[in-house]
Amino acid sequence: MNKLGLESIISNICGKNRDMKSHLFSADMKLADVIHADYSLLLLLHRFGINLGFGDKTVQECCEANHVSCTLFLMICNVYSNEQYLPTEDEIEGIGANVDQLIAYLKNSHSYYLDNRMLAIQEQLKEISEGCEQQHQQILYLFFNEYKNEVIRHFEYEEITVFPYISNMMKGVRPGDYDIGVFRGNHSNIDDKLNDLKNIIMKYLPGDTLSDMRIRVLFGIFALEEDLSKHSLIEDKILVPLVMKLEQRYAKQ
Repeated sequence: MNKLGLESIISNICGKNRDMKSHLFSADMKLADVIHADYSLLLLLHRFGINLGFGDKTVQECCEANHVSCTLFLMICNVYSNEQYLPTEDEIEGIGANVDQLIAYLKNSHSYYLDNRMLAIQEQLKEISEGCEQQHQQILYLFFNEYKNEVIRHFEYEEITVFPYISNMMKGVRPGDYDIGVFRGNHSNIDDKLNDLKNIIMKYLPGDTLSDMRIRVLFGIFALEEDLSKHSLIEDKILVPLVMKLEQRYAKQ
């Protein structure tokens, strides 16, 4: 890859409109303008069931047309686009009636990570490994598979235990042997093995091993890491406080 080609990739990945990201998105903005401000938000549309082709509709109009809570959608967009933003306690309480949509969003995110992002990385690693010695192939497969299995276990716990608990509580059924504090106390960081994988690709594979592909897969891994970081932030700073409020409400009944 020549220098110009690499600079083009970096510009495309990193060149978001920082000026527009300096303030929060609002319901009366055109959704197209929101995406122009931060194109990574395209990833959120599918997770909320919002399709492209929305013309000049505002965020509010697009959310209403797709039966999506505009407040929740904007909250997630602002978390993704503004590193300084965290919703207030009152803002979190304001989405209490849309817990089901938040859970659906998180489940759709899980599917995207496993069926799209990680599958693409796995295919790229397979291509890279074909030009490596067997020892390096085994190391790549080992670290990637360990990370993938850890992510799967992480998501399965949420979908089998945490999300049904929340959904049942919304229906008035609350198991007495569980609360969201258990999830909060065990919400593990799953980034360590991903860091190991990045370092192997950057530092320890032979320098002449498919440099172009290695750069692409590293961009993919960094993007996955950033996306998962926001995902965890949403669970820790929005989902957990929201469920704690619900638990307190049920405790008073």
